[in-house]
Amino acid sequence: MEDCSYYSDDSCSTASTSQQDEPSIPASNGPKSPFIFWSRLLVVAVLAMVTAAIGLTTYKLTSRDEQDDFQMQFDSASFQVIKTTQDRVAHLIADLKSLSTTTTSFAKHENMTWPFVTLPDFEERGESFRTSSLATTVAFFPIVSDSDRYAWNKYSQDNQAWLQDSYPNGTHVQKVPSDIWSYPDDNSLEGCDGERRHLQKKLQANVPADSGPYAPLWQISPPLPAHSINFNILDKPFIAQGVSTMLYTREPAFISVCRLFASEEMETIEQVAMVAPVFDNFADKANIVGHYIAVLDFQTLLSNILEETSEAVTAVMKSTCGNMSTYAVQGEEAHFVSSGDFHDTNFDSMNMSSLLIAESSYNSIPATLLDERCIYSVHTYPTAAFQKSLETNVPAMITVGVVAACAVLFLTFLAYDFMIQRRQLRVVKAVALKHEGLVSSLFPENVRKQVLLQAGEGGMTPGKMDGVDAPIADLYLNCTVLFADIAGFTAWSSTREPAQVFVLLETIYSAFDEIAKQRGVFKIETIGDCYVAVTGLPRPRKDHFVAMSRFARDCVSKFQVLTQQLEITLGPDTADLALRVGIHSGPVTAGVLRGDKARFQLFGDTVNTTARIESTGSPNRIHLSEEAANLLIAAGKQHWVEPRDDVVEAKGKGQLRTYWLVMQKDSDTVSATSSDKEAVTKSLSVAVNQVVIGDVKKSLGSSRTDRLIEWNCDILLRLLKQVIARRNVLLKRNPLRKADADENRLIAPNMHVIDEVQEIIEVPNQRMSNLDYESIVLPKEVVDEMYDYVSNIAAMYHDNPFHNFEHASHVAMSVTKLLSRIVAPSDVDCSHDGARKNLHDHTYGITSDPLTHLACVYSALIHDVDHSGVPNSQLVKEKSKLADFYKGRSIAEQNSVDLGWALLMDDRYSNLRRSIYTTRKGLERFRHLVVNSVVATDIMDRELAAKRKERWVLAFEDVASDESVEIARNRKATIVIEHLIQASDVAHTMQHWHIYRKWNERLFEECWRAWKDGRSDSDPSHTWYKGEIGFFDFYIIPLAKKLKDCGVFGKSSDEYLNYAETNRREWELKGEEIVSEMVRRVNGG
Repeated sequence: MEDCSYYSDDSCSTASTSQQDEPSIPASNGPKSPFIFWSRLLVVAVLAMVTAAIGLTTYKLTSRDEQDDFQMQFDSASFQVIKTTQDRVAHLIADLKSLSTTTTSFAKHENMTWPFVTLPDFEERGESFRTSSLATTVAFFPIVSDSDRYAWNKYSQDNQAWLQDSYPNGTHVQKVPSDIWSYPDDNSLEGCDGERRHLQKKLQANVPADSGPYAPLWQISPPLPAHSINFNILDKPFIAQGVSTMLYTREPAFISVCRLFASEEMETIEQVAMVAPVFDNFADKANIVGHYIAVLDFQTLLSNILEETSEAVTAVMKSTCGNMSTYAVQGEEAHFVSSGDFHDTNFDSMNMSSLLIAESSYNSIPATLLDERCIYSVHTYPTAAFQKSLETNVPAMITVGVVAACAVLFLTFLAYDFMIQRRQLRVVKAVALKHEGLVSSLFPENVRKQVLLQAGEGGMTPGKMDGVDAPIADLYLNCTVLFADIAGFTAWSSTREPAQVFVLLETIYSAFDEIAKQRGVFKIETIGDCYVAVTGLPRPRKDHFVAMSRFARDCVSKFQVLTQQLEITLGPDTADLALRVGIHSGPVTAGVLRGDKARFQLFGDTVNTTARIESTGSPNRIHLSEEAANLLIAAGKQHWVEPRDDVVEAKGKGQLRTYWLVMQKDSDTVSATSSDKEAVTKSLSVAVNQVVIGDVKKSLGSSRTDRLIEWNCDILLRLLKQVIARRNVLLKRNPLRKADADENRLIAPNMHVIDEVQEIIEVPNQRMSNLDYESIVLPKEVVDEMYDYVSNIAAMYHDNPFHNFEHASHVAMSVTKLLSRIVAPSDVDCSHDGARKNLHDHTYGITSDPLTHLACVYSALIHDVDHSGVPNSQLVKEKSKLADFYKGRSIAEQNSVDLGWALLMDDRYSNLRRSIYTTRKGLERFRHLVVNSVVATDIMDRELAAKRKERWVLAFEDVASDESVEIARNRKATIVIEHLIQASDVAHTMQHWHIYRKWNERLFEECWRAWKDGRSDSDPSHTWYKGEIGFFDFYIIPLAKKLKDCGVFGKSSDEYLNYAETNRREWELKGEEIVSEMVRRVNGG
């Protein structure tokens, strides 16, 4: 599809509504009655009330949109706060577990006995832990039994060097207490205030702990003074509760603290602590021998979450232990407000909350223990400042506009009613007749009278005429519409399978859909290869034109990347496809067009104009209307646009001033990555009569050539998998012995390629289908050899305009398409053995033999290797060595076979050959298929043509009655394969007109070069026009008919014949002008 013609009709420019010049009003034969006066007064009052109601409703609806936006923005910010805090707590837990594992591992490695364990470099480890987990403090508490208490006291005295190492050099550290100690009054530790008093005032007044087990503070980062060491943390009830839960679950647990290990500058900072177990080994039921406690303050927990410009939201941290604190989270900072819950109660209904640890973590804890455990949760609320930042005067402005519009309509109605009264007696009959005619054209006869009756009685009630709800439709004043069309798609798709066409469209449009989601663009639909999108609806946005411009840039860049990547799988010319984009801004009517397959659609002049802008654009460029460009310029994006040099003449629009959207430097040129390759050099000789065919040396660096090589390898490797899968099924385990010698002796001395042409090539009689070739994994050496071989073949092609590696790839693609179209009659069901036999017989065994498919594609790949750019007749006239060697017959074709085959027989490709065939019979059949296929491309050799014609007659017209079924089938398969390769060699003549023009011009240029170089006797332009007509009449069209007559190519035979006949007619009409144009082009005009 070359443009989005779906929208090109002017009928799309308006919604499907009808208007009447005047309403149908019954005649009045007398003076104005009081009833009419009071009726009109009532209408005026109703209209006034309706206007007020519309204004009020409009204000409420637009205000609701703002409220919805406020809710959405808050939900987003709230989600970030909750999700980030949960993630950070989860990260803290993970880091605690990691530190615990490190401690266990170190103790086991050093054969230490618990609790007598000291982790070396603790300050460095702790600093790393605190940086990663955002914790302010991390401390290690081994569990000491009452029996180990005195041993521990001695151990702590002897091993306090870690504390000295934790301080900077030169800092004097006092000795740690000689015994495990605790506070003298446990009751003073209840609540945060008591805890803080003891930390500030009574830290020095420590007394020995009474009884075990104990959890003395041993190692801590950052370090505390030495007198803090050996404090029994279990003497703090609120910590003991958390430790009890941890001991039961064997998992990290929260501790109810307000401030633990807090410095004076952190006096106002609320904290949360986490305790994690340390095990004596890594077994499932290992003993807990200690624990780590990490402290994380809420202010740090809530910082660096929101964007810098965001307004504040309130976060309230609550625990089941009664602790509460309120924070203002604004931008990247979080500020402590106060202890307790101080959120704005006006937003209670918008509260969002979640546990800091997933609720499932508490499922296994007994109720009695769960009641004592501190469960922390975060609650978020918006603030008045947050709400105010999103408030605008848009609802009031829209309401004023709507009310003003209603007032204008109201006044217009009054004026109109006044004029109608004066004209009523004169025009009532004409109006009635016109109204009746309009209704007759819109409604069926059975309801026409009712409609006219309602109109005559005072007008029809809106929305009640057909008994259904009002349509879902609206007018959007500020929108930008985009049409994106694939230039060259129709011609490209004519050479592909339907599945390949959909692979291209699905890949591209899926990528566009993803970009649309990222850019906030609304996709309307795809029509063929045209992509339609809009911004500004369904949710209006001020920057609709900027968003669409960025979307268009992304799409063009993405399209260029994808087409180059897809050329590897979809074949030649895919990277030549281009995206043509048109953008226009304006009002749009949009809604759901009800009925079967209802969908959201756009209507209006803006849509129509966009289609014109797109169709008059250029490939890989973004065409802007003047309206869209002016919006960008007004938004300060004048550097994004550049005026188009010429004025566009658009159908139905006249002359339009348009602009181009400038592609950004980082995206305006996107190409597939290409790598430099080493020059591929291989000298090949044909050892027959010691005549050297030639040396081949060519540098492969073109990314296009690389992609063609990738595509050819992909096709050949896929077919090779099918060959191997079939071979595995047949269980052929007869490897070729003395392979190299046998392969060389396959060609008899003094025998040329043309002498090997077979009358009948045997096709295997085994009937197979649905081979599981996808499970075949090719050895790396086979894949590497295939890529190396195809690269060498590509290097052996000359840089001719027509007979080049791209042409060979095009022929291979046509062969692949025709092979995939070999089908059975419509009544053949391939689900059972009998059906597979019918399929096998109907296609003469071709469908059952992957080796035949591989040979055909391989033949297409090599059929023009080393082509010199002149026909065989010219080589004979020039008395070249090749002409002398091949005795003047099929010179280029035989040379291509010899060169391609000699390269395949090289020692480098032994693994590749063993994958293609493993038996002598397989080798011979592959060789015969290649020879017959390549030689069949010589259509000028009369003797070969006569033999092919004779074989066709014997196969399809004058079938011998005494010939066996197998021989008859093989004969038909042989001639079908030859015609398949012939049709593929000239497939451009039986494809879309643009494809035909492209390759016809290349062939003309090649012949022109030969004439200019003195290698042709005549100027090709003198005979090109009539020569093409004769070529169609006497070769192309008869060949297409043979494809149809052989009955195995299904719809492709009809497709090829239709294209051939269409191109012939087009050439007859335009050929002479095209020849003149080609002459000007080759002459540099």
